Amino acid sequence: MKLRPVLLVVLILSGFYYLTTHVGSTSTFAPWLHRTAPTNAEPGEPSPSTAAVAGPMGSFELTQASAAPAYDTEEQQNIAVYKKALPSVVNITSTAVAFDFFYGPVPQQGQGSGFILDKQGHILTNNHVIDNAQRVEVTLFDKHKYKATVVGVDKGHDLALLLINNAPNLQPATLAESQSLTVGQRVYAIGNPFGLSGTMTRGIISAIRSIRGPNNNPIEDAIQTDAAVNPGNSGGPLLNSRGEVIGITTLIANNGADQSSGIGFAIPVNTAKAVIADFAKYGRVRRPSLDISILPIGPEIAQQIGLAADYGLLIERVLPGGAAEKAGLHGGTQRVYQGNTPVMLGGDLIVAMDGQEIAEPQDLTAAMNSHRAGDEVTLTVFRGRKRIDVKVKLSDATDKQEQSGQIT
Repeated sequence: MKLRPVLLVVLILSGFYYLTTHVGSTSTFAPWLHRTAPTNAEPGEPSPSTAAVAGPMGSFELTQASAAPAYDTEEQQNIAVYKKALPSVVNITSTAVAFDFFYGPVPQQGQGSGFILDKQGHILTNNHVIDNAQRVEVTLFDKHKYKATVVGVDKGHDLALLLINNAPNLQPATLAESQSLTVGQRVYAIGNPFGLSGTMTRGIISAIRSIRGPNNNPIEDAIQTDAAVNPGNSGGPLLNSRGEVIGITTLIANNGADQSSGIGFAIPVNTAKAVIADFAKYGRVRRPSLDISILPIGPEIAQQIGLAADYGLLIERVLPGGAAEKAGLHGGTQRVYQGNTPVMLGGDLIVAMDGQEIAEPQDLTAAMNSHRAGDEVTLTVFRGRKRIDVKVKLSDATDKQEQSGQIT
């Protein structure tokens, strides 16, 4: 009889333990067994609830959201850009054969990105992605693979045009304008960094500047961005907030590290449009050229050397037999040093083309992009203190190779 109260207490405790560890939150006793944790939810927002998870290691209380949150405006824009652009982005695998002293010919593969231009299967990418390749294969976003033919290359602009056949339901990318881009504008990069297909990163336009490309070729008005780009992004699109292509991702500043440093560059899409137009019309690129080497002039340099204007492009030298020399333009005659860099002074100072002010190299690039080889333009220059107009017939820069200096 004395043990009856003790057994009753043990029975009650055992029942309580069973209810709390085995019946769980789905039982009819759940409201008494599980308390909802206090929350800091905003008025009108659903409050999270707690749920118990039990097992051999014990019981855990997890706080669960009562519903999936709605996307905010920024997230909605990111998703919209990705959904619009992804079907146009492709993965490019190039196979080249290298010779190994011990093993003989050895296949080597490289990866890059590109984007679809039309429903016929034309694809734009970087030349360095497919350079010297014996085989090029394109993988679409739906994982279908196609053998690609290289139909045109422009090594000067580091661009290449590919073609795939019999690919149904292709979705061409939408090309925007790159002439009026602004620092601070939001941009997106989609490509295949390190072979991770369909990767999107986001950033802003950090600067618009002239740089040297992978083969030391000049890239005028290159779009600098802090959107993360890595090996494999080359040739992929740089997009604006509407999912339109404004540039072709081509280069990262990595200081020796083969990964993103937060400084990437893209070829402006207007340059690509001019290249594509030449491919269509001539079957090759006919880049217009003045055949000159130039030095950008600012107020400080103009004052130091006594120029008639505090802006413009000083002609350091003219290419023998080129467009500028034929038109009678003058290059520099006096060698001086700007730091450790030799420059030639005494040449004509270009300040306008066809009445449009030329204050820096980007202005000349924009003006040249609206012309073709063989067009005649009027350059306004200062020769000493005298302002004169000179008519120049633009030459074809396709086959000209300069080992030193920038020839425009």
